[in-house]
Amino acid sequence: MTHARTHSTLTLTRRLRRLRRSASMRALVRETRLSPDMFVLPLFVCEGEGVRREVPSMPGVFNLSVDEAVKEAASARGDGVKSVILFGLPDHKDDIGSLAYDPEAPVQTAIRAIKAETPDVLVITDVCLCEYTDHGHCGIVIDEEIANDPTVDQLVRAAVSHAAAGADIVAPSDMMDGRVAAIRTALDERGFENTAIMSYAAKYCSAFYGPFRDAADSTPQFGDRRSHQMDPANAAEALREVEQDIAEGADIVMVKPAMTYLDVIARVKDAFDHPTAAYHVSGEYAMLKAAARNGWIDEERAMLETLISIRRAGADIIITYYARDAARVL
Repeated sequence: MTHARTHSTLTLTRRLRRLRRSASMRALVRETRLSPDMFVLPLFVCEGEGVRREVPSMPGVFNLSVDEAVKEAASARGDGVKSVILFGLPDHKDDIGSLAYDPEAPVQTAIRAIKAETPDVLVITDVCLCEYTDHGHCGIVIDEEIANDPTVDQLVRAAVSHAAAGADIVAPSDMMDGRVAAIRTALDERGFENTAIMSYAAKYCSAFYGPFRDAADSTPQFGDRRSHQMDPANAAEALREVEQDIAEGADIVMVKPAMTYLDVIARVKDAFDHPTAAYHVSGEYAMLKAAARNGWIDEERAMLETLISIRRAGADIIITYYARDAARVL
């Protein structure tokens, strides 16, 4: 009886597994690397003092009063995360979102406080009206439609108020047409030519925003946001949106969400080679948290694999609720 050979007679001149044999070897040849410098931590800033209220659908994420937001930014800085993005949670709302540009509102107050405590922390501000309107939409509603140009006027007021408070970057997230140009013009005219704009350039109408709306109390009271946020089926359209925002003066462009739009991130980076951010959104974070709490996945490995995939797709900047956790692991 002929015995089966126990090894192949094939002579391999190139064994790809040689470079996977140990952790040190894998690290040496790793193509994609993460750094805490590229993370941005979202903070939800509310009114009051000493408030640290966990968001039920986002374990580990809190609504924070200004004093607590200052502590969180300083702690993040200690972990190596040097950038935060602020979302405002006012106690009172109206139909035009007027508190979005109130100099004493939570975001403006937090900007000044964070800059006073940790001047080297980069402060980005979300510029939108959905957290400030009593109807929960991103703009001025006229005849049950979001009116583009009146909304842009309000967004300009909000962005200028953030810059006046000391924001390093303003980030319009509304998806109104022409808002980047209007904000850039207004900032320059008022002496804020050094304030950068990070445009939510390709923001999709996604099912993965639910927990954020829980955190920010910004669920629309009627209808939805399909008239201005992008159709999830479209990718070429994202390139047109990004191209327009760059032409209008966006210093950084963003794709949101991240995990389900990795192809869009890659296409945007390849097409424009412009500084590109991606938002690892609340629903994506909540899914990982829920699976980990049920023992279905290893949270740390899944977190890092997710962030690596976003970076590998081409994102230079990752906005993520995992920023501090990931920075501590790295």
